Amino acid sequence: MNAVQPIAHASPVTDAPRGGVRGLLTRLWPTVITYSVILAAAILITRLSGATDYVGPDNDDGMRLVEVRDFLAGQGWFDLMQYRLGLDGGTLMHWSRLIDLPIASLIWFFGLFASHETAEALALGVWPVSLILPAMLAMAVAGRRIGGVAAMHISLGLTGLAIYTGNRFAPGAIDHHNAQLALVATMIAMLLDPERRAWSYAVAGIAAAVAIAIGAETTPFVAAVCLTIALLWAWEGEDFAAAARAFGLALAIAISILFFATVPPRLYSMVTCDNLSLGYYSLAAIGGGLLLFSAVFASRLRRPLRFAALAVVGAGVFGSAIVIAPQCLSDPLASLDPMLVELWLRNVSEAQSFFVIGRTDPFSIGGFYAAGLFGIAVCIFRIVQRDRVQIHLILLFLLMTSWAIALVQVRGSTFSNLISILPLALLIIDIKRISNGDSENVAAAFIYIVTVLASAPAAWAVGGGFISLQMENAAQKKAAKPAKEISCTSQAALAPLAGLPVGLVSAPSEMGVPILRFTSNRVLSAPYHRNQGGMLTELHIGMAEPQEAEAFLKGTGVMALAFCPGDLQTREIAKLKPDGLYAQLGKGNIPPYLEPLPKAADVGVQFFRYRPATN
Repeated sequence: MNAVQPIAHASPVTDAPRGGVRGLLTRLWPTVITYSVILAAAILITRLSGATDYVGPDNDDGMRLVEVRDFLAGQGWFDLMQYRLGLDGGTLMHWSRLIDLPIASLIWFFGLFASHETAEALALGVWPVSLILPAMLAMAVAGRRIGGVAAMHISLGLTGLAIYTGNRFAPGAIDHHNAQLALVATMIAMLLDPERRAWSYAVAGIAAAVAIAIGAETTPFVAAVCLTIALLWAWEGEDFAAAARAFGLALAIAISILFFATVPPRLYSMVTCDNLSLGYYSLAAIGGGLLLFSAVFASRLRRPLRFAALAVVGAGVFGSAIVIAPQCLSDPLASLDPMLVELWLRNVSEAQSFFVIGRTDPFSIGGFYAAGLFGIAVCIFRIVQRDRVQIHLILLFLLMTSWAIALVQVRGSTFSNLISILPLALLIIDIKRISNGDSENVAAAFIYIVTVLASAPAAWAVGGGFISLQMENAAQKKAAKPAKEISCTSQAALAPLAGLPVGLVSAPSEMGVPILRFTSNRVLSAPYHRNQGGMLTELHIGMAEPQEAEAFLKGTGVMALAFCPGDLQTREIAKLKPDGLYAQLGKGNIPPYLEPLPKAADVGVQFFRYRPATN
């Protein structure tokens, strides 16, 4: 008996009527559109009703808007410099114009009949919500391919719940993570094609290339997809040859087009590990090309020889990585200055590991990791039971890859939670069948309900939050609750800068993006690893004794300094260096070269104009 079985066609729902609404909901497109419209309407109604800003709360949302504004103002397609960020010369950003372009196009379109601010608000509302459809479509296709109409509906329901309870597709969320989720779902759906149609794998190859071009976060997942397809070809041989050829060719062609279409010619030879560059381009093109070559010339060989050919391909790709981009085989942030790691990176919530979260917020672990672990366990059980082995092998490998990444950086849990929906959908169907077969069996009904809840990360998150609240006593909750939230980043808080000439502002990194968005000033610091020089300079200004801090201010040409005592990084600097500038400002000791600017009572930031001492 073969260890791996081909993906079988899902059993159709024989008792579903073909007419009326129920009949429409057995078809793919009417079902997906119905779910997507309802979900989009629910998100728009609930999120916009209490919104105070049309830009998402994440710094990346604001930074993307700044980048799009520069693009609309005439900055070149290949010019990815953020000239107002960092030290003289600016900071070369690692984001892709592939996301800037549709957002800029929407702003331009709405600007034909609305004010600029209204056009921005409309565009930032439409773009993330429009990505709900491709994400839901991909998960519906994946569910239908592995479990028929029932799995399609369960996949849509769980995906819709994940989208609604998250913030990736909410109005204003214009970072690239929502597009990445849709692309990951597309790759999974295409790999689960039971008929091994070449077009499915061509779509997977194109989606893989676009995912790499948009952001490096999905690179490990794309590598897992490539390895999955290569192993399927080595195992099945000629039966899988057309699919492997289509994937390899599509990946090589698409990544080539995207490289030359988005990478500035002057950077063709540069290798960077946080975006599409020569490193990822060459590895993807070489890997896709070698897979294509193997599928054309080695598919009729015996299985051991195909695996030998695959080993040669793997050695070629790995050797290319060592020669072309050895630095990309390690952590892209390994070169980050230790001071930035200590004072910045370890406080970035989405970059924290499982172990850090377990120590600082253990009750949130379930929402991040439980559904993925549940999906992994179900896949292993199914494989041991020889139940739809190949489906669960594919899902297990992709799920374990994403879950392992999430252990290192929690933001990877979004992908593992998404993938876990598919094996859990099949489990829910089987348990429901058992429960329906014995309607008086209370235990079976209870297991069904528990399984559905355990499949939803939101249920784990709510449960963890409830337990956390129960374990806190009233005094602790009262002490932990601030009397009033005072902002250092709102447009009103930044108003004093309007009375100064445009210049360079030294402010905590969390204030950097709002200053870029709401003013025309330059900023030293914003939370982006490519701006190490500017971030370190701002940290040194805050830690240095007042006399030494003036040398930093004068040397960098700072016009104004922002002091936000409520900022986490500022508080840590003050504790670390009690004699430093930030600590002294917190005590009310203002050096003579800093002139306080007028400040409203309900804002948390105090701006100072820097006036060099006269000799």
